[in-house]
Amino acid sequence: MPDTARMDRIAPLSPNAWLRMDVVTRMFPAGATDVLEVGCGQGGFGARLAQRHNYVGVEPDRSSFGVAERRLRMAGAGRVVNSTLDGLPAGRFDVVCAFEVLEHLDDDVAAVRAWRDRLRPGGWLLLSVPAYQHRYGPADELVGHVRRYDPAALDALLRGAGLVDVDVRHYGMPLGYLLETSRNVLARRRLAGVRGASGHERSAASGRLLQPSARLRGLLHRWGTAPFRWMQRAAPGTGPGLVARARVPQPAVPPEEVDPPMNDPLSTNPDEKR
Repeated sequence: MPDTARMDRIAPLSPNAWLRMDVVTRMFPAGATDVLEVGCGQGGFGARLAQRHNYVGVEPDRSSFGVAERRLRMAGAGRVVNSTLDGLPAGRFDVVCAFEVLEHLDDDVAAVRAWRDRLRPGGWLLLSVPAYQHRYGPADELVGHVRRYDPAALDALLRGAGLVDVDVRHYGMPLGYLLETSRNVLARRRLAGVRGASGHERSAASGRLLQPSARLRGLLHRWGTAPFRWMQRAAPGTGPGLVARARVPQPAVPPEEVDPPMNDPLSTNPDEKR
């Protein structure tokens, strides 16, 4: 198990990330060895995943990559690359993670298929997205979100990519709603300053927005969210965020050819002796 206090010092998490990680930890597939995280940001989750798995993070934003690289080095495990997914081999990983990434991408269908292709047969895709398109607000616009996801739409997207055993769960009830409201209030004040920025530029900056860097703040976030992490477990069907996992099917195994039974010379059945 990772040393929680040490991780709080190395890679503090935001309150919303703590709520998300509570669900991610319970949904994380057992027995996984090789783990890829797409869009690992500043390495908050990555530093923790690297304590248990052979971890590789991919982060295209140079600034966030630098923070993530330093954190993983301090954590003593895992590696992060400043690139896109294109340079990574297919069929290599047991789990591919993408937390708060899919909603930034214009072609989410192609993205899910590319992530699927990096998985071994039987491997799992584990991701999180903001929930419900009708909740799209100033905070989504500020950070370059293209969309939010209704649970049924996310389920259909994953199944359409050929994945099976799809499991979609909410998180963030009730604290997540309060945090989202606060982010929308702040975003209204900041939107004027980013009107000329492209969606790509806003997405790149989103991994640095409202991220804690001090140990004390990380500790406050962990302990302050503790009761709410328990509360959200009582309402798994409600919340402003979704965590989903889905599996690549195992290849079909052809049935073994079975030789026909030989006649038993001691049988009393006359049909068997013909």
